[in-house]
Amino acid sequence: MAQKIRPADGVLQVIPPPGSPAILPKPGEANILITSALPYCNNVPHLGNIIGSTLSADVFSRYNRTRNRNTLYVCGTDEYGTATETQALKDKVTPKELCDKYHALHKETYEWFQIGFDIFGRTSTKHHTEICQGIYQNLGKNGYLESQNKEQTYCEDCSKFLADRFVEGTCPHCGYDDARGDQCDGCSRTLDAVELIKPRCLIDKSHKVVTRTSTHMYIKLDVLQPKTEEWIKKSWKKGKWSPNSVINADGEIVDARMKAGLIPAPLTRDLTWGVPVPPLGTPEDEVMTGKVLYVWYDAPIGYPSITANYTPEWKQWWFNPENVNLYQFMGKDNVYFHTVYFPSVQLGDGRNWTTLHHLSTTEYLNYEGGKFSKSRNRGVFGPQAKETGIPASVWRYYLLSTRPETADSMFSWADCITANNNVLLNNFGNFVNRVLKFISSQYDGVLPESGDEPGPLSPNDAHDAEFISEVNGLLKDYIDAMEAVKLRLGLQTIMLISNRGNQYLQSSGLGKALMTEDPVRCAQVLSRALNLIYVLSCLVYPYMPATSEAMLQQLNAPPRAVPKVLSTDILAGHTIGKPDHLFKRIDEKMAETYRQRFGGTETKEVAAEVAPNKSKGKAGKAPAPVFAGEKTPEMLAKEAEITEQGNLIRQLKSQPKSAELDTKIKNEVETLKKLKSQLAALQQS
Repeated sequence: MAQKIRPADGVLQVIPPPGSPAILPKPGEANILITSALPYCNNVPHLGNIIGSTLSADVFSRYNRTRNRNTLYVCGTDEYGTATETQALKDKVTPKELCDKYHALHKETYEWFQIGFDIFGRTSTKHHTEICQGIYQNLGKNGYLESQNKEQTYCEDCSKFLADRFVEGTCPHCGYDDARGDQCDGCSRTLDAVELIKPRCLIDKSHKVVTRTSTHMYIKLDVLQPKTEEWIKKSWKKGKWSPNSVINADGEIVDARMKAGLIPAPLTRDLTWGVPVPPLGTPEDEVMTGKVLYVWYDAPIGYPSITANYTPEWKQWWFNPENVNLYQFMGKDNVYFHTVYFPSVQLGDGRNWTTLHHLSTTEYLNYEGGKFSKSRNRGVFGPQAKETGIPASVWRYYLLSTRPETADSMFSWADCITANNNVLLNNFGNFVNRVLKFISSQYDGVLPESGDEPGPLSPNDAHDAEFISEVNGLLKDYIDAMEAVKLRLGLQTIMLISNRGNQYLQSSGLGKALMTEDPVRCAQVLSRALNLIYVLSCLVYPYMPATSEAMLQQLNAPPRAVPKVLSTDILAGHTIGKPDHLFKRIDEKMAETYRQRFGGTETKEVAAEVAPNKSKGKAGKAPAPVFAGEKTPEMLAKEAEITEQGNLIRQLKSQPKSAELDTKIKNEVETLKKLKSQLAALQQS
């Protein structure tokens, strides 16, 4: 098929396939290093884990590639520690066998979600051991390590100290019989294993457990605190961290541990599954034999060690702060370790580390009025998303549209289906399909001559000045949002652009009549709409890469970079591909099927408030009928507003209750009712 395309704005960088030369930073260019919190390797991830780190980081990675930036995205499984050993014991396998199993499950899940790591590695590697031990020895040389004696549980029959999760017993506070060594599930209090009454060894409950003294090495966070605080204030300001971090918008450190004064933190554990503690050439070396480094120490080192497994030149990324900006994505429970603990380790190590530039964190994604729970089979975990039959693009869109950036948000099957049917299908997909189908059916798939010159369209155009100016303004909004890592806002802006495209077709009167009465104007409308679709193909690439690929196939065009303004890049005489629907309708009745299958229950109150095109109804009255006619761009825009308003109400409902919040929720519900009334009026007219 003939291609007539103006080279413009650069070509989109794709994620290199396996075996490609390693991506390395280049002096004087924008070099973006991205990490997402390493998922722990004793279970499968749920939707909240995915949106909280890996998916969000993937969007930002893909966005930077659409700006032709040198980008590396690193992740992998966090495999050492007590939780792995205890889970392996329960499953009657070795820790290595357990990690092999879950590493594969994680990798399979992320691949299905089309999360494009440059490497998805693991921490149980030779490089990881070497780098962890090297940093530990540097901390010792620089005077930031000290030994402390700690009372610990000891199993006389196993002849070894027991880490907290290897001990069970009676809670000293509430009397719960099966309290763990680190926490009581009966009263939720944090415990020290030596506090347990009648402690039992998890390996064999008949074993005799006593208390003995064990020596461990600690990092002097108290000594490092002034350096760490100075670094936090400098990096927070330069990198514009997310608001839910250890420092507030006024530059005041609000982390409770730092305000109270940091204390030395343990670096070693009495375990066998982990990085062996290396010698320091001090008297403590003898008592450190057989111990391993603490998982919270070694886990963040997984970022550089996984990079070392990607390329021997890993130090070009991790010891290059002048040329590399590090962006890290995680849930709010990981913030302390990435903004206080690990930076303190880097500062204590003394080398010129690439440190955190921008922190992007999320609150929690809850599930249908409650929390995800693997033990209760509540929520969608790992490969289950694929089993629903809902395409990965739809999952990505819905999760990102509800990304809990500033407050907890709620996953809802009704909202997920509404997002697909009302936003993706009726707004975005409708615009793309309508334009391509018209060119295919009326012009044999060849874009007609419009008279538009190649290059940027004039905002003073005789016909479309307002349309061109608005699209250019929205393009700027999109770029601004993405540069600030406001991913949800970036996605909302894309949908506003596609909605503006729908409005443009409607106001221009695109149809057979326009084609007959004013063929030049008809060709002009098609050219500008088609070029807007070309722009949308790269804007949506970070969020829905498979959808972007399908659009390019239908456009018969190569991938492109993000432009600053709308231009004529696909020229007259270009032959498009075969039009097809990008999305398919999901039956609304499937919401209840999915709820039952995945253990979720949505309250009737919430369902009635946010389900579009449905009425709460009064006693004796039937619900309002579902609109079955052809939806106008105004209807589609209103439906999108209803969906966003519904998401807002869910976010508010997930927050701790207060009188002020109740008033705010009532006000937002009234706004939702007004939007529904406006939609009903549009449907009636």
